[in-house]
Amino acid sequence: MKYEAVYVAGNGTWLPRPLPVGDAAAQGLCRERDVARTEFVAATVSTEEPAPEMAARAARQALERSGLPAATVRLLLYANVYYQGHDMWAPASYVQRAALGGGRSQAIELHQMSNGGMAALELAATHLTAAPGPSAVLTVAADRFCLPGIDRWFSDPGSVFGDGGAALVLSNEDGYARLRSLVTVSDPSLEAMHRGDDPFGPAPFSVRSPLDVKACQKGFLSSASMSETVARSARGQREALEGALADADVKLDDIDWFVLPHFGRRRLAANYLAPYGIDPDRTAWSWFRGVGHLGAGDQFASLGRLVDTGAVGPGDRCLLLGVGAGFTWSGAVVEILRRPAWAAGPASGDRPHPSTPLPSTPHPVP
Repeated sequence: MKYEAVYVAGNGTWLPRPLPVGDAAAQGLCRERDVARTEFVAATVSTEEPAPEMAARAARQALERSGLPAATVRLLLYANVYYQGHDMWAPASYVQRAALGGGRSQAIELHQMSNGGMAALELAATHLTAAPGPSAVLTVAADRFCLPGIDRWFSDPGSVFGDGGAALVLSNEDGYARLRSLVTVSDPSLEAMHRGDDPFGPAPFSVRSPLDVKACQKGFLSSASMSETVARSARGQREALEGALADADVKLDDIDWFVLPHFGRRRLAANYLAPYGIDPDRTAWSWFRGVGHLGAGDQFASLGRLVDTGAVGPGDRCLLLGVGAGFTWSGAVVEILRRPAWAAGPASGDRPHPSTPLPSTPHPVP
């Protein structure tokens, strides 16, 4: 869908300290040779902060940067993948109270797996387009991936899971960037890829613990065609990508930056770099290989990184791509209108690439 008046007014990220792969191996948490296949060098690991609190910290930073009062936020959308710390509980309401100080806006949790952030972005854009007056939406994603349910180093061999929260404040009035288009494609014939032939369980992780994505995929492929599965996956992503470009009236060659899922290098190359001829230097790979896959928050965090470091500048077009189990694929075009006050970067037109050093301390919290 094409959008005319949906803006990114603020972004925020809160990441715990990264744990280098070598240190994780020395602690017996992983085998270094296994992780080496992904080319990740570290993962952000929370030892104390639960996911909703990391979400609230990222959300507060995004709201402060937007300059908008909390009362302007008419909707809060909280996307996540993993357990949020309590049973039969509403974590979106926690984020609403902790980040917005309460209020009467709607707070809704989304569980669209790794495409949850993109789903939140699409729902926010629809809300802002239909709003009768000035309005803002807070979209936030956060997860803490830990045992006994998930082994961040083992559960998905193609990636390493990182902990953290990331948020965007969207407005229908003004912002430093504009959402020009967003398209989502769905193919539920692939939903069993993350279920396999396991039976339905009576409680979380009662059938298989920790999560083993590879085992589920093996079970699924025992009765499904590998070539058809690969073709369907490629077709879904291409439809979302091409739809987003068409609705934004741009071509792939017009894109300056690619905001991709935080996958391991082989998976990233197979799904994005090779099929579309994307240069890794036009992505945030050099940064997120030291962070990990943030579940639903990859796109928010990487876009925020490009903005905060001054890598993107006025006129730059960013293509956001996402995929989530189920399966859904999303593509979105975001155009940078101006460099926000908090962005780093020289006064000249030179735009530095996101720096490779890893953060040694958590992102500051407002």
